[in-house]
Amino acid sequence: MAQTNEIVAQLRVAAPDIVSEIVKFKPRGDQDQTSKLDRHGGKGGAFVAEIRSAIREGMLDAAMHSLKDVPGDEEAPGLVLAAYLKREAIEDALVLRSDHTLDAFEQGHGAGLKIGTNSVRRAAFLKRLYPACEIIHYRGAADTRLRKLEDRVMQKLPNGGEVGPADGLIMAKSGLERVGLAHHIAKVFSPDVMLPAIGQGIVTVECAQSDWQMRQLLRKIDDAETRICALAEREVLWVLNGHCNTPIAGCAEANGETLSLRAAVLSLDGETVIEIAVEGEADRPRELGRKAGLALLENGAAKLINEAVG
Repeated sequence: MAQTNEIVAQLRVAAPDIVSEIVKFKPRGDQDQTSKLDRHGGKGGAFVAEIRSAIREGMLDAAMHSLKDVPGDEEAPGLVLAAYLKREAIEDALVLRSDHTLDAFEQGHGAGLKIGTNSVRRAAFLKRLYPACEIIHYRGAADTRLRKLEDRVMQKLPNGGEVGPADGLIMAKSGLERVGLAHHIAKVFSPDVMLPAIGQGIVTVECAQSDWQMRQLLRKIDDAETRICALAEREVLWVLNGHCNTPIAGCAEANGETLSLRAAVLSLDGETVIEIAVEGEADRPRELGRKAGLALLENGAAKLINEAVG
């Protein structure tokens, strides 16, 4: 809702006469906060598919997505990502329960602590950075996860069991900032240490490809630099045929006429990392993304992806 309200606010500035209505959806990924996302067809099936159907059926004129939840390895016939809002923070952040301190966590290298995440990418980096800690399956909205953390609530597992309580969580810095919970952050991981998810920190707006009036309206809130970075990053996913079960990371940065891109594929246990860095012309983002994806494949990324998918 915070993301959607921001879109509406920007549209009202860009087109003061606009009349908008927010339609709330609770897709399968929000209804079922126990199962792993692959049960619902990955992030796309869990968070995007039902909303996309609503656009195609004329129930919605446009829809908000967190770009990192939008599959990059499949087409969306009849739809187009018409606007990319200015990118927010890209970093991942560590949140610790109030009875833990960062100093103790760092000194003990996380030994004996349970750290919650649903992201295979974050889990792989954590296993690499803090092999002594235990990674546990943990899902829910940002505020829900923090409440469960402080209340020491056990996290239900897909097999009917429970795990926890969590001692800490790894979450997106941007998500915590967006809902006013950034003061809970104990540590921010720089991209040099924990490369973010492709599209992390980017909110996008999707509409019907044939709805030119809506596309023109959304163009008014589109951030050109963010769009360029998003196109480059998502091309990596396309080349790799990346699945949400695969630890894939990537981040592009525009600097005038130049675009730089770092991308990586990790093994699930975090022991193997294949990372590349490329640079090219900012007006050819997809070409740069293809170059990065192919370089990853040439260096053995396909083996890691196949092992992760099983």
